[in-house]
Amino acid sequence: MSIVHWGRVIRGLPNSGRTVADKARMQRAMLIRAAAALLLNCGIAVAADGYAELVRQVAPSVVTVLVVEQRESAGQRAVEGASAASDFDGMRAIMRRLLAGPASTQEPGLEDSVLGSGFIIRADGLIVTNRHVVAGARTVHVKLADGREIPGKVVGADAATDIALLSVSAGVLPALRLGSSENVSVGDAVIAIGNPFGLGQSVTAGIVSARGRTLEADPYIDFLQTDAAINAGNSGGPLLSTDGAVIGVTSVIFSPNGGSVGLGFAIPAETVASVIGELEAHGRVDRGYLGISVQAMTPALARALGVNAAGGALVTAVEPRIPVDSGLRVGDVLLSMGSAPVTFEGLGKLAARLRPGTTVQATVQRDGLQLSVPLKIGLLPDPPNSSLLTGERDTWVPNLKLGVANTTKEIRSSIKADDEPGGLIVTQLRPAGAAALAGLKIGDLITHAGTKRLADVADLASVSRPSTKNPLLLRVLRDGSPRFVAITGGED
Repeated sequence: MSIVHWGRVIRGLPNSGRTVADKARMQRAMLIRAAAALLLNCGIAVAADGYAELVRQVAPSVVTVLVVEQRESAGQRAVEGASAASDFDGMRAIMRRLLAGPASTQEPGLEDSVLGSGFIIRADGLIVTNRHVVAGARTVHVKLADGREIPGKVVGADAATDIALLSVSAGVLPALRLGSSENVSVGDAVIAIGNPFGLGQSVTAGIVSARGRTLEADPYIDFLQTDAAINAGNSGGPLLSTDGAVIGVTSVIFSPNGGSVGLGFAIPAETVASVIGELEAHGRVDRGYLGISVQAMTPALARALGVNAAGGALVTAVEPRIPVDSGLRVGDVLLSMGSAPVTFEGLGKLAARLRPGTTVQATVQRDGLQLSVPLKIGLLPDPPNSSLLTGERDTWVPNLKLGVANTTKEIRSSIKADDEPGGLIVTQLRPAGAAALAGLKIGDLITHAGTKRLADVADLASVSRPSTKNPLLLRVLRDGSPRFVAITGGED
C-alpha cells in the first residue's frame, strides 16, 4: 500500500450520517491501519507492548559490578571533579570512558566504591564486563538481578579490547547468548541495559547509528555506534538486538559534559567472543606488535617517495628494542604484511592479529625500490598507567573537615600551578565544615599554612581547630591565581 493509496482510502469515506468529527476519527483510524499494513509489508514488526517481553527475558542476566578500593589518585579525582564543575558549557568535549560513580565523599577509612555493569555469559557464573571497570580493583563484588551481592574474581582482562571476565559462585544463573553484530544493520532497533549513576537497573532503547567506528583511544576495535542512552554506570552492560542476542558491550560515550548525548559506542560481539576464551584459559590475550609509528600516505608523499601503489603507511619512527630486529627503517612505506595489504587505519588491527614471536614477510618501498622484509612480531604491551592515576589516597583533616592529597608535577600542571614545587590538593569537603565555609573548593591547591610551605599531607593533618580568635591562614591557588584565606570555622 502506498501513500497514494492512503489518499484514496481517505477520500473514499462515505459521507451520509457522518459528522465532521466522525469523519476525522475514521480517517485517523484508517490511516493507522494503512501505516501498520505498510510496516508489515516492509518486514517491520509492530510490537504492542514495546520491549517489555524482551526485557523480561534478558534483564535477569544483567548484573552490577561493584569495585571496592580502586587504586586511583585522589588528586586526579579532585582535578576531574573541579574540571567537571567548571566545564559546564562543554567546550572541552572529550571522549570519556564510563567509569561509573562519582568520587567518594566518605572520610578515609571507609571504603570507596565505583559501579559498572556486566552480564552473565555462562550459567556457571562467568560474567563479561569492561576492563576499565575493574582495572586496579582490590576487591570486586557482583550484585545480581535478584538482589544477591556476592564476591567476584577477575579471571582476566584485555587492555586492547577493554574486555574483562569475572567469575562468581552462585549456583545456576541465567545467561545471555552472544550474537553477531554482522547480522544487524544501521537503523536496526537495539536496547542497552545497565546501572546508570547507581540508580538501579535501567533499560534504554535506540537504533544502531553506525558500524565500524574507530576511535583514536581504541584503535583495535571497530565499534558499533548507537543512540540508545548510555551513561556512567552502563560500562560493561550488554547492547542487545530485538531477538535477545548480545551484539555488543557498551564501553564509551562521546560527550561534552559526561552525560549521554546520543553518541554511545559498543564493542562488537565478535570481538568479545574472540577474547573471552583466551581470558578464561590464560588470563590475558597476547597480540602482535610492530613497534613502529606511522602516518597516512598522501598523494604528495607518494610522489615524493616514488610510490605508485594506493594505500600503505609511512614509517616515522622505529622503537629500538620492540620488536627485536624488525627490519623496518624510518622512511619505509609499508605496503603489505603477508598477503594482506596495509592501510594506515587498519595497520594496528592487522598487527594485533599476528602471533608474538613469529616472523612475517612484509613488502616495503625503500629508496624507490620494493623489497621483501622479514618482520619479527613483538608482544603488544598493556598501556602504561597514567602518572595522574598512580598517586596516593587522600587524608582527612578532621579539624578543617576536608580531605587533601599530595600532588605530582602532572597534577599541578593540570590545575595551572606549574610553578609551584609542591602543595596539597583538596579532594573532599564537608559542606558545613570550616574549610567549606571559608570558600575552599575541590581542586584547590593549598601551598602554605601561615608561612610554612606544605610538603606532605602530614603537615596539615594534625592542624588545630581554627576559631575566630585563632584563625588558620592558608595560601590557596585556584585556576593559577594565588590568594590567602583565613579559616575561622564560620562564614566570616
